[in-house]
Amino acid sequence: MPALLRLAGVETRLFFREPIVVFFALAFSPLLLVILGLIPAMREPDPDLGGARLITLYMPIIVAMGIALFSLSGLSQLFAAYREKGVLRRMRTTPVKPVVMLGAQLLMATVLSLATMIVILAIGRLVFDVGLPQQPLAYLISYLLLALALFAIGLLVAALAPSSKSASAIGSLVFFPLAFFAGLWLPRANMNDVLRTISDLTPLGAGVQALQDASAGHWPQLVHLAVLLGWTILAGGLAARYFRWE
Repeated sequence: MPALLRLAGVETRLFFREPIVVFFALAFSPLLLVILGLIPAMREPDPDLGGARLITLYMPIIVAMGIALFSLSGLSQLFAAYREKGVLRRMRTTPVKPVVMLGAQLLMATVLSLATMIVILAIGRLVFDVGLPQQPLAYLISYLLLALALFAIGLLVAALAPSSKSASAIGSLVFFPLAFFAGLWLPRANMNDVLRTISDLTPLGAGVQALQDASAGHWPQLVHLAVLLGWTILAGGLAARYFRWE
């Protein structure tokens, strides 16, 4: 455990040396929330949404998108770059096992993504008067399951990509469809039955709905939690099967 924590600290310092990755992984989502919140129509009750405000509806979407950006723009590129540069191969000659490197990266990603989530919730509450989740435990469980699913997808991208540049390209191709079905451009409440069914089967769609349920004071539906677990098992299993250390 001490080795894991020390390595996680080292990886965190190295992570912050990549300003572009840091911006998209940590800063983009809070900045997007501020931009959306400054639009007057986002802060006014919408009759089509039962009187709810769009900014409230978009909070879980932005939280989920922050995890997706960290996974697909940060974690996947870092692992692909380490393999491309031979870092993982050289680590085999040291007492630090490659699996410890994997654990350190996942620990770093989880802690930093949680910090980003807290920042987003704080901005929403203090700046735009968006209420905090009414079911904090359910919200945290949904968040962690969503993070596991997306980090597994990020590791799968890293396993399949031959280089960090290709990991970035693949991550972008994966991100935009996921963001659409999460409701970034068309809120899930406005989707037709077919689009909403597809959304329910995607990790971001299921995760956003679970976060919205917890925010409203309800426990997430089991089907959405099952979808997140399914993506974690599927993507994680494929990543373990195809991941190359060199």
